[in-house]
Amino acid sequence: HGYETGFCVFNPHLNTKCEEAVLESILRDRSHIEETLRLAADEKAGDYAAALQRLRQIYHNSIRPMEQAYKYNELRQHEISAYPGRTLGDSATDGEITSKPMVLFLGPWSVGKSSMVNYLLGLQDTPYQLYTGAEPTTSEFTVIMHGEKIRTVEGIVMAADSSRSFSPLEKFGQNFLEKLVGIEMPHKLLERVTFVDTPGIIENRKQQERGYPFNDVCQWFIDRADLIFVVFDPTKLDVGLELEMLFRQLKGRESQIRIILNKADSLATQDLMRVYGALFWSLAPLINVTEPPRVYVSSFWPYDYAPDTSRDLFKREEISLLEDLNQVIENRLENKIAFIRQHGIRVRIHALLVDRYVQTFKEKMSFFSDPELVSKEIVDDPDKFYIFKSILAKTNVSKFDLPNRDAYRDFFGINPVSSFKQLSAQCSYMGGCLLEKIERAITHELPSLLGSINSGKNPTLSSCEATGCGEKPKNRYRRN
Repeated sequence: HGYETGFCVFNPHLNTKCEEAVLESILRDRSHIEETLRLAADEKAGDYAAALQRLRQIYHNSIRPMEQAYKYNELRQHEISAYPGRTLGDSATDGEITSKPMVLFLGPWSVGKSSMVNYLLGLQDTPYQLYTGAEPTTSEFTVIMHGEKIRTVEGIVMAADSSRSFSPLEKFGQNFLEKLVGIEMPHKLLERVTFVDTPGIIENRKQQERGYPFNDVCQWFIDRADLIFVVFDPTKLDVGLELEMLFRQLKGRESQIRIILNKADSLATQDLMRVYGALFWSLAPLINVTEPPRVYVSSFWPYDYAPDTSRDLFKREEISLLEDLNQVIENRLENKIAFIRQHGIRVRIHALLVDRYVQTFKEKMSFFSDPELVSKEIVDDPDKFYIFKSILAKTNVSKFDLPNRDAYRDFFGINPVSSFKQLSAQCSYMGGCLLEKIERAITHELPSLLGSINSGKNPTLSSCEATGCGEKPKNRYRRN
């Protein structure tokens, strides 16, 4: 029942100096983790903070006003499949813009998700290690993040704090918030990334038994994750309905998914090859992409690999995974800028479409027309009035970026077409025109910010934003 080495046997129920010596001998060396993740390197915190401040300013000055004027966030609620992938949620708060990259751990119960977090952070044998065991142990969504001191943060506190990026989670109800917990601790890795450990998938458990919408909560975290580790145990490869649902939720996020075949040292090499093939056979119908996700085969926990196993292979696989994680950390600012720009493009397309609906509505209206009937006719059959085609023809918008037509039927069911102003009327003497501002952010300001980061320059305010430009804005969209 123990690990035999030298002149004594390690038994976890005893506590002697000999036992402690043996424990140290079976712990794995962690120096490669710090080396690969460059935890000892000092970052240019000032440049990073300046770039984030500039990004936040561009968003609030150039993108957010258009969001609010054309109620883009309400469109998102109806847009289930129009834009698969990462979203800004209900609204881009400062917390979301400045948040660290999120690494999400998903998978069946007792496959080693919590053990993997403990290993990466060196939490084993500390009071704050995540509880692990052979039975389903993690019943909460646990967010491990950086803090000045070690402390636990309740879910209701995390949701109430607007400076964090978790306030939208309130919409899942109090039952869920009781199952959300945060752990803050001073750690070099957590200065650059946030880990989220999730409850294991149990195939015979229904959502109602959890007391909150488990799949919806998973989707919220999936939409915001920069890297998604889906962990499997080689002895538990059954794919049931819960796991099928999970992979349906991961559609559109294939580039972020990494499959981890954990506990690989528990099998002989020949058996491991068979399990590897069986894993792909099970997942092939669920991952409908040309290029399959990267699979890492190793044993991610603090103790040494089992004897007579492919330890060199496992070590190389582990380093490859750490390099993958480091790539996400190194590119976090570039990814955030690209993401905000992508969001800005979607907001602009939405505004152009609403403007076209409004213009068509005004052209169809006459003295004797019924506004509701005219609006309904346009919303029910936008192709009859060439609304989407006219956007493609005039405004250099890709047809692949157009949102779902059905989403606008729901959107205008709540927000009447007549309640919106045309883009030509969205101008002010001091603030300029909303369309020109968002186009300038997309075509000039955000690419320039990205270029300044790649070239190592310190991002600063443009001359107009620093001193104020008193020119009256030209409105090239206003009819003469």
